[in-house]
Amino acid sequence: MDHLVTLGEFLRAGRARVEPADVGFPPTGRRRVAGLRREELAQLAGVSVDYYTRLEQGRSRTASRAVLDALAAALHLDEAERTHLFNLAAQPERVHRQPHPRPQQVSTGVEQLLRRLDAAYCPAFVLGRRTDVLAGNRLASALITDFSALPPRERNQARFVFRDSYARELYADWEEVAADTAAMLRMEAGRHGDDRTLSELVGELSEHSPAFRRMWSDQRVIERTEGTKGYRHPVVGSLTVSYQAMALAGEKDQTLFVYTTPADTADETALRLLATWSSSTASLTARPGRTAEPR
Repeated sequence: MDHLVTLGEFLRAGRARVEPADVGFPPTGRRRVAGLRREELAQLAGVSVDYYTRLEQGRSRTASRAVLDALAAALHLDEAERTHLFNLAAQPERVHRQPHPRPQQVSTGVEQLLRRLDAAYCPAFVLGRRTDVLAGNRLASALITDFSALPPRERNQARFVFRDSYARELYADWEEVAADTAAMLRMEAGRHGDDRTLSELVGELSEHSPAFRRMWSDQRVIERTEGTKGYRHPVVGSLTVSYQAMALAGEKDQTLFVYTTPADTADETALRLLATWSSSTASLTARPGRTAEPR
């Protein structure tokens, strides 16, 4: 991943999303490109057109915090996008890390917490770098898929969403889930630009999934905190869960996702039924299969 190029792509995508009229520029007839021109963004950010052009084209290796703050304000970036901008700008100056970091593991305490959440009828799992699925409880395996039964390389949320045909059937709004997953992965790329395994994953998904190529090119980034997600489960039918995403204290790059449903609702009943099904002997053979696309 050439992050000088990636920074330029992110800036270009950002200015393409800003309507000139929304930032005070008068209509000028038909434009050759969507959004702001380079000179307009440079004016809003208070930098020279030449300097901004060099930054966008990857010919400048430095950008001060003040310049980045001004660009973020001019592009109306949200907090996640602003963080991503700073991550990309910092890449050339970072100390080189191992291209293949050690595999991540969850602690014994987190494993115990996941089992406790099973007892509370809460699907829960831990995502690590690159959206790797590090651990999950029984109910999460029953609701989504049993990542622990897969080879280590396959235990990845992005790979599941974009390369497993079952995912398209499972998620009620697959397009939204897929777009958010690509945005999460791009956020990871900003943080860990020298992670060769991450680069290989992006390359694999780009090669095999036209949807991923389209969503990756959107240059979106997000930090997941909370929200809702709908499922069309083959055993218990349709249900909607709320989720909370929490960074695990003392565990670098590990996020705990916990799913809940309101009490005394059809969604809660569905999770309770799923818990009963997942703990039965019959579920070991009845569990929905995983049908991956050819690799």
